[in-house]
Amino acid sequence: VLLAAAVCTKAGKAIVSRQFVEMTRTRIEGLLAAFPKLMNTGKQHTFVETESVRYVYQPMEKLYMVLITTKNSNILEDLETLRLFSRVIPEYCRALEENEISEHCFDLIFAFDEIVALGYRENVNLAQIRTFTEMESHEEKVFRAVRETQEREAKAEMRRKAKELQQARRDAERHGKKAPGFGGFGSSAVSGGMTAAMITETIIETEKPKVAPAPARPSGPSKALKLGAKGKEVDNFVDKLKSEGENIMTSIGKRSAEAAKVLTLPVNMESVHMKIEEKISLTCGRDGGLQNMELHGMIMLHISDEKFARIRLHVENEDKRGVQLQTHPNVDKKLFTTESQIGLKNPEKSFPINSDVGVLKWRLQTTEESFIPLTINCWPSESGNSCDVNIEYELQEESLELNDVIITIPLPSGVGAPVIGEIDGEYRHDSRRNLLEWCLPVIDAKNKSGSLEFSISGQPNDFFPVQVAFVSKKNYCNIQVTKVTQVDGNSPVRFSTETTFLVDKYEIL
Repeated sequence: VLLAAAVCTKAGKAIVSRQFVEMTRTRIEGLLAAFPKLMNTGKQHTFVETESVRYVYQPMEKLYMVLITTKNSNILEDLETLRLFSRVIPEYCRALEENEISEHCFDLIFAFDEIVALGYRENVNLAQIRTFTEMESHEEKVFRAVRETQEREAKAEMRRKAKELQQARRDAERHGKKAPGFGGFGSSAVSGGMTAAMITETIIETEKPKVAPAPARPSGPSKALKLGAKGKEVDNFVDKLKSEGENIMTSIGKRSAEAAKVLTLPVNMESVHMKIEEKISLTCGRDGGLQNMELHGMIMLHISDEKFARIRLHVENEDKRGVQLQTHPNVDKKLFTTESQIGLKNPEKSFPINSDVGVLKWRLQTTEESFIPLTINCWPSESGNSCDVNIEYELQEESLELNDVIITIPLPSGVGAPVIGEIDGEYRHDSRRNLLEWCLPVIDAKNKSGSLEFSISGQPNDFFPVQVAFVSKKNYCNIQVTKVTQVDGNSPVRFSTETTFLVDKYEIL
């Protein structure tokens, strides 16, 4: 049994130690401190023993990789395990030094846990350890993408409202009238100190009219008190806004609410639930022509009730592009080919409960230009010392609805902000990364094309590669589950479906 794995100095000081059985910190530190004193100088060892434990070790420059095992542990297996431990450390640490090991201690501990479980060696190799420790959460990625979209929407809405307020104030001053109240603030003129509070309140109450005529109020001290109370509420809200930004963002405008719903799970998730997910990887040339387009899709089945474990999925495939389909090895391929039904080869067996099972996957690889879902035409033209850039998009696949579309155009560094001419949608200039982000909440059949014009100093090559990101709740290949039935009796089963279409890579080079 393997008791612990540790990286220590030549003097026996523990840098990283992972215990696989119940051991106190004092005990492990005592064992490692005694370890260097037990080694005989002038002799080459791979292990050293005491009355209670065996140390199996390997020198690594100024450090030791040490395994502490019981005396009846298999020394050959321990040496093999030690070699794997020694190969893992350079994967995370650039130099075999104490400060580098300390900096990556958690990465090493996670990797150690993949090698040994409860004192016994797992059957893994270095490539598998790397894969297991680097696994990413798709749900976390989706959550972050939606949250970033909400933040961008909130900022864009705030800028728009601020411009409206300033314009209304200027109009009122030009006509010699008092500025009208906004968001229920009353008819007093807008003062510099209250502008931020008014902007905040207007954003929160987006459903109220932009410019509302103020109700007549009796003059007197009560008015001032009411105004002060209102301002205090707004100040409190601003403090709350800083600490709970997420809650506020979800209430800003209808488009933000829609963005939040794009990839969230269905509220009423049935006992039989399916995730249909597609990812696209696409590379186009700047002068036209599709270099490569690859699309991968999968149907994941999740069953939460044991009584619905023996079912069949009725799949409707209306794809006309020549998609290659592949079923899971345990799925009856003949049944799928003849009747478009997904069921197990052995009808008496059940699908796994409370776990996502991939039952069908498909792949499409093509260089056919007509298959591009969203075409991007970027046309930079030199004009004296500056460059005029025209970009347009067009949705070729009109059945799709793309949400939170962000078209990212690189900009030359050190030339300032671009001068925007015409734009459909919103834009954001990231001066730190030298990027111009063209943001479009929705692209669908009603909003299938749009353009952006801007000018900035630079050469035509400075504005490539253009990158596109979006999410969609409609899949590209028209493959859907239309019905779910039980194997016994063929009775229909209620089910829910969650469809996502995501971008892995989408570049115009």
